[in-house]
Amino acid sequence: MAPSRSLAIHWFRRDLRILDNPSLHHASLHHAASGSGAVLPVYILSDWKGSHLWTGPKRQSFLCGCIASLAKNLETIGGRLVIRSGSAPEELAKLIAETGAKSLYFNRDPDPFGREVEAKVEAMAKSLGIECRGFHDVTLHGPEEALTQEGKPYRVFTPYSRNWLNLPKPEPLPKPGNLHSPQDVKSLGLPTNAHWSLPEPEGTDWVEAGERAAHERLKTAIGGRVQHYQLTRDTPAEAGTSRLSQDLRFGLLSPRTIYAKAMQARATSCSKTAGEGVDTFIKELAWREFYMAILWHYPNVLHEEFSPDWRGLWWEEPGANFEAWKEGRTGFPIIDAGMRELLATGFMHNRLRMITAMFLTKDLHIDWRLGEQFFMQHLLDGEIASNNGGWQWSAGTGADAAPYFRIQNPWTQAKRHDPQALYIKRWLPELKDLPAAQLFAPPPDGKPLVKGYPLPCVDHSTERDRTLAIFKKHRAGSR
Repeated sequence: MAPSRSLAIHWFRRDLRILDNPSLHHASLHHAASGSGAVLPVYILSDWKGSHLWTGPKRQSFLCGCIASLAKNLETIGGRLVIRSGSAPEELAKLIAETGAKSLYFNRDPDPFGREVEAKVEAMAKSLGIECRGFHDVTLHGPEEALTQEGKPYRVFTPYSRNWLNLPKPEPLPKPGNLHSPQDVKSLGLPTNAHWSLPEPEGTDWVEAGERAAHERLKTAIGGRVQHYQLTRDTPAEAGTSRLSQDLRFGLLSPRTIYAKAMQARATSCSKTAGEGVDTFIKELAWREFYMAILWHYPNVLHEEFSPDWRGLWWEEPGANFEAWKEGRTGFPIIDAGMRELLATGFMHNRLRMITAMFLTKDLHIDWRLGEQFFMQHLLDGEIASNNGGWQWSAGTGADAAPYFRIQNPWTQAKRHDPQALYIKRWLPELKDLPAAQLFAPPPDGKPLVKGYPLPCVDHSTERDRTLAIFKKHRAGSR
């Protein structure tokens, strides 16, 4: 193509939207100010093949749907999405050489892997003498904003959330103007899972990909769910959560847009209960940013326990029980229901994430890192920081973690949060004809609940005592 006098490249990453996108917004302003400039949107596919420790067919398929939706949305504002594959610094350098681009815009990634790539991209841009601008986007507040009075990161959520809630929140940005993207830049076709040599995921019970679908989910959440959030969020059989987690993960919605809509709902709430529901929902945004701040300040949490007290803790070698947990055949109906929901949909209700994670670490004594990785390979909303924070919370090793002696009983958790066993029976149809009460305790006669369904793989009471002994022994030996 003929070089544009002021072409700006916008590098899409985890911001697959055109509304309230800081980098795209500022790139379009640059173009408008230049008079004869243009904006070239680009997405660079990773080039690993076959398998990945931190993702899998479900999330990659959802990503493909988001990219296809983004490409169509960009066309409505005069944009054309260029797709390349490989190393981001190398592919962006090639594009700069091909197009004569004078500037590069992108939104920053808060995890250590994204930050490492950003540093290489910025070094590349500097070596080529082009402008390179990164923008804060993934959270309402950066990890350096919500700090203690001494300027240190918080290690506990409650004081962090007080600070976070009191900070002024940024407003959403408008949709960019016409991008005038050049049409003759070479591009790969829209990706499918075949790009990574992955199979297409089985099943049809998926949330729809793309920015438009995400805004529909937001409309549904703000239209009633968040007003009852504190009453229904722990009941997996009900549609009581926002279901926006994958939209935040891929940037189909910005946290600014979600917060602004939630605050509008708060202002128009006509009851104390509705206002409290919105407040509870907003605190979940703070939890997300707390875990991202933890990962930013303490990146070691990805390979070791956040709390030094529990580093080197003994874990059972994974074996048959780990495989049973992964496949949803432990003989604990609430555990198996949660795991089967994950396998079928790429989603698991948050209460079930806690129950299944604590079961793996406290009943089966299996290393939280193995469960963390399995979740990342299956969750559509697989977010490194939140997933790590949740697993370390359940294991009793992390920031603001449940104390090691607080061990959830899967039987009583099922009775408390799924009292009619509606959730269990949805995901374990083989148990649909049994009375709910039978699903809240081990079979008293020692026989399977139904033919083909396994007996409980462990005795919870025995394993609880064993966990307490393991943790106490470790603590005594580390002092």
